[in-house]
Amino acid sequence: MKIILLIACLFAVQLATGQKAPAKQTITVKTPNTCDHCKVCETCGGKLEGQLGLAKGVQSVTYNEADQTTTVVYWTKKTTPEKIRKEISLLGFDADEVKADPNGYKERDNCCKEK
Repeated sequence: MKIILLIACLFAVQLATGQKAPAKQTITVKTPNTCDHCKVCETCGGKLEGQLGLAKGVQSVTYNEADQTTTVVYWTKKTTPEKIRKEISLLGFDADEVKADPNGYKERDNCCKEK
């Protein structure tokens, strides 16, 4: 019973102070790619979804090979669209107007680089 009262008090304090639950946002970033199998390729689609998904504040990542876009759901208090684009760049992909980091690009498979 004491736990229920404690939770109720904490909830009341949160309401009284106007604190809101952390906000989530979604961003879709153009990530052009010349590879025709990148959704399954470990160094492209898998890299975007896997490694970007580990970045601070990122909740989920979906790479769309057909549209060559990456959709990211993120927590607004932990990251920003600019930081997300930078993270994509570090993985070797262009991210909207942010160019791919040369070191990240070097790590991609040869089939996934511009010819």
